[in-house]
Amino acid sequence: MATVNGGQLLARALAQAGTTEVFTLHGGHLDAFLIACAGEGIRLTDTRHEASAGHAADAYARVTGGFGVCVVTSGPGFTNVYTALANAYLDRSPTLFVVGAPPLRETETNPLQGGFDQIAAADPVTKWAYRITDAARVPEIVALAIRKATSGVPGPVLLELPIDVMFGEADDDQVRFPTNYRVSTRSGADPDAVTLALDLLQTASNPAIVIGGGITFSRAEEALVAFAETVGVPVFYPGKADGAIPADHPLAGGGLLSMGTIPALGAPTPDVVVMAGTRAGMFTGGRASMFPGAKIIQIDIDPAEIGRIYDVEVPIVADCRAALEQLTAAAAGRNWPDWTEWASTVKAAKGAHAAGFPDATTDTGKMHPYFAAKAIVEACPPDTIFVLDGAEAPSWAEFFVAVGRPGSVLRLGYLGCLGVGPGFAIGAARARPGAPIVLITGDGAAGFHPQEFDTMARHHLPVTTVVFNNAVWGMSIHGQEAVFGPEGVVVSELADSDYEKIAEAFGGIGMRVKHLDDLAPAVEKGLGAGVPACINAEIEPGVVHPITTMMLGDVTSTDEIVVPYYENLPR
Repeated sequence: MATVNGGQLLARALAQAGTTEVFTLHGGHLDAFLIACAGEGIRLTDTRHEASAGHAADAYARVTGGFGVCVVTSGPGFTNVYTALANAYLDRSPTLFVVGAPPLRETETNPLQGGFDQIAAADPVTKWAYRITDAARVPEIVALAIRKATSGVPGPVLLELPIDVMFGEADDDQVRFPTNYRVSTRSGADPDAVTLALDLLQTASNPAIVIGGGITFSRAEEALVAFAETVGVPVFYPGKADGAIPADHPLAGGGLLSMGTIPALGAPTPDVVVMAGTRAGMFTGGRASMFPGAKIIQIDIDPAEIGRIYDVEVPIVADCRAALEQLTAAAAGRNWPDWTEWASTVKAAKGAHAAGFPDATTDTGKMHPYFAAKAIVEACPPDTIFVLDGAEAPSWAEFFVAVGRPGSVLRLGYLGCLGVGPGFAIGAARARPGAPIVLITGDGAAGFHPQEFDTMARHHLPVTTVVFNNAVWGMSIHGQEAVFGPEGVVVSELADSDYEKIAEAFGGIGMRVKHLDDLAPAVEKGLGAGVPACINAEIEPGVVHPITTMMLGDVTSTDEIVVPYYENLPR
């Protein structure tokens, strides 16, 4: 009788599901699986911190539009990866997390790396969390987990394999390997809702399509562009869907900053909005809304999202791609208003930020962050994947980043989780081999996982990291100064550190740049180095990004309690 252990079954099941990349960090609980991966054609990328492994798997899912896999050990391995788990959950990223555990038969013996319920801890931040108790069932449970992660509302799932299950054996002939690890179903829209949506859209003076991660994970970019072109409506992408419509397309309206600029131009905000796979919340302006008073058509696979914050005129519960294809087919037989003037206003808003920064000089002589970001982005090739980590620092790059392919911009989501950058960059490099990867980060965010330069070097991932070094937590200190004055500055200052030397120590190259004219050559050198590169850019700390001002809200109010980044409280 041929036997096989749980780790071998896990590797075989993942391979049958199409997995070729797994992000991990070693733990003895995992060895039966780790050793089996090579024989199944699975490459292991091991990071220096479990959070980075989780972020890498998350990014892999976002770039490929499929799912990512992260496997870490029990106890501290699980608690270290918890942040990545929560980040994937809030951003609806289909990621399979597998964690080890002490032996089932040693429960309540105070074992190594045990003593608490990992499944109970994971439950609030996963679509599904399950403890496998029988090695023979590993493949069918893996298939179930992948289907849960990738179907309906996508999101992370977690499987726990105790070490006696991972190393335990089963009769190979008695193991069932499922046929369907994924089920491709596209639920369409109610035809009546399609008609109502188009009827409403035809009444608009300033319509807009606002897209989110639902476009990315339903792979709806072609359907989106076809619909936008058919009706002639501009598309905004304020969160996770950069590149779904190429940035140079005439109907590409830009991201969150572009949406926020339209009122400043004296133009009206959108009056009819198609929210396609995007959730109402932080990226749509919160309860105040980036499009106040607009009539909303909302497409979402999750009925619970319909009307979360704003009243919805036409709800469409459906997969984004299926719904957009239906809308396009029905719209093709109609006559549509000429919204050319409105589209021109939207296009003007994309570049209006330049008027706010006429002068590159600064009080200290250090580089102005706006012009530094411009130089960095313009030095990058067209197929670059941009990873944006931090608060103000990457927001400067948001003015200039323009991509033509989905999954080409990875940024902070609803968790606001600084430090995702290195893991995201590692995952992106595995997801799109050969693509230039540029991580733009603040010096605050850079301090979370600098050890991942080692991961990049060992695995030959030539990520170029640019650190905006202004020796402060930018959004934090600017918020404190705005709300509390200079005397309110506390724990928001940093040292002017040599971040580039960390990259050098781990086998990469490092450069410190003090002058604007030297930035583009430094980026080009980093991209051509063939090893990880770190550019430590000396940035003026006193310049406040408009996004900080916008997020702070009314700090001058006298009849409210000012609350930074959220709604003020009534007195």
